[in-house]
Amino acid sequence: MITLENHLGTIEISQEYFSNLIGHAVSSCYGVAGMVKTGAKQGIRSLLFRRTYADEGIQVRSEGESLVVDLHIAVIYGMNISEISKSIVNKVRYTVESVTGLSVKKVNVFVDGMKTE
Repeated sequence: MITLENHLGTIEISQEYFSNLIGHAVSSCYGVAGMVKTGAKQGIRSLLFRRTYADEGIQVRSEGESLVVDLHIAVIYGMNISEISKSIVNKVRYTVESVTGLSVKKVNVFVDGMKTE
């Protein structure tokens, strides 16, 4: 749960909402092969329940009144990783800021793997 306070009161947005929002934004970017599981919790959960979850490879945290987003992705082999990363950063920042009205301080993109089409 992301909790932010402003002059009007407290804003609470669930991690699941951010995961779905950001997951759809990232997967629509050209060159992204998929999200990569991070941490033991995501790995064990996927292993036990044998399904994919919306929050795979996505972590959102608040710093002050803005958000920091960490993304772990796999890209398609042969694509320009720098351009894919720039595209993801711009798309995620625009999507989150336009939908929620909250500012995004930083989007960190970690390329953890490559896949062939």
